[in-house]
Amino acid sequence: MMAGREQGLFMRYTDVAIVGGGLAGSTTAAMLGRAGIPAVMIDPHESYPPELRCEKLGGDQLALLGKTGLADATLRAATLDGEVWEARYGHIVTRKPSDQHGIMYDTLVNTVRAQIPADVAKIHAKVLAIANGAHRQHLRLSNGEEISARLVVLATGLNLGMRHMLGIRRRVISPCHSITLGFDVEPVGRAAFDFPALTWWPSRTESRMAYLTLFPIGSAMRANLMVYRDMDDPWLRNFRTAPEASLCQLMPRLGRMTGKFKVTGVTRIRPADLVVNDNYLQPGVVLAGDTFSTSCPAAGTGTTKVFNDVQLLGNTYIPRWLASEGMDSDKIAAFYADPEKVACEQACLAKAYHLRSLSIENGLSWRAQRLARFAVRLSDGLVRSVRRRIPKRAEKRVAAGYPKQSRAT
Repeated sequence: MMAGREQGLFMRYTDVAIVGGGLAGSTTAAMLGRAGIPAVMIDPHESYPPELRCEKLGGDQLALLGKTGLADATLRAATLDGEVWEARYGHIVTRKPSDQHGIMYDTLVNTVRAQIPADVAKIHAKVLAIANGAHRQHLRLSNGEEISARLVVLATGLNLGMRHMLGIRRRVISPCHSITLGFDVEPVGRAAFDFPALTWWPSRTESRMAYLTLFPIGSAMRANLMVYRDMDDPWLRNFRTAPEASLCQLMPRLGRMTGKFKVTGVTRIRPADLVVNDNYLQPGVVLAGDTFSTSCPAAGTGTTKVFNDVQLLGNTYIPRWLASEGMDSDKIAAFYADPEKVACEQACLAKAYHLRSLSIENGLSWRAQRLARFAVRLSDGLVRSVRRRIPKRAEKRVAAGYPKQSRAT
């Protein structure tokens, strides 16, 4: 990276300019910096502010995070629940091991930012203008600086400004697809809840909810409630004024498992549209994460999409693109057509629609699927319960002076 003068203005030269310092942008900056690729990250926030987005990592997200090389330090900042109790039709049907790591989104982003090497410049400004082409991209910033880069990684999330500058058209395919409510809960009259984590699935489609999940972050028990409603629904206003009563009305048997509880701290409410973009294939610019397409928070796939995008870009495509001259649209198209990316996009979209229908549709096939899920989880819970009892019985026999039973050989 070097600085110089071009047409009388200060110009910073780099290989990659990352616009946006959320999870996608910060992870890309950390990966490129650790790989020795000259890069800058442009974001107005010195420290990422609180925002209701991803609040836990688990499953395939952990494997994808591992591919970024940032997993160890990131997961040290999170809280592993270890076990989750699952409730269906108002009953605990299974208690199973869990690899979910709870972490607030701003903590997640700032932990990733802390892993960005010092030689990756972090510029706290906004992009006012961009001119892109098949060789170099020019950015003009709000702090008076200009940047010349071979590639721009656009990771601005839901912000539309940069896309408008480039003529990229946003298309909403499912407005207010779901709404997430995030808040803390505390037990009343006792130190802790009985469960390490809890996922509550609804009993009635009339509740218009996908699920409630309770999970630890540090010493707090965090709650994410996923519902399918409109933002002007009176239920949301009632929740703000009487959250405990609203939860118990929505899930009448919840109190049997939680005991008396109270909602504490700030309740954040975030609607989510499903959005795709047209005219996104352009020379010198690649879209990552929510900037390319959004996902449904209820489906829990947003972080999956982000980590999948950035590990493909950081490990494969950006080093490959920089190894040869030019940055035309054909190069960029290879990323969008990557089978792994295409499969991830399709799976995330399918899961968003499937979960919504499974939660609120009353057709015979959807009712059958809900009952089948209940049966599967109940069977799983019975098997796990039997397995837990066997070692306990053996321990009691030993404690009572009986010899351990051995298998015949």
